[in-house]
Amino acid sequence: MAIIVNLDVMMAKRKISSNELAEKIDITPANLSILKTGKAKAVRFSTLDKICKVLDCQPGDILEWREDD
Repeated sequence: MAIIVNLDVMMAKRKISSNELAEKIDITPANLSILKTGKAKAVRFSTLDKICKVLDCQPGDILEWREDD
């Protein structure tokens, strides 16, 4: 799959830790880690909505599509 997750980049720009973000969006730090590393098979729109609200960003700031090689 060619979906790249840039969540760690946005978190660094907003100077927010994984634990803080996980708490604010009400998911476990372990599940946030799975999302950040791109190992998640799916993401709920409600979770994406919360992430965008907390980080004050757009979904396209977090998710990127690249063509497979």
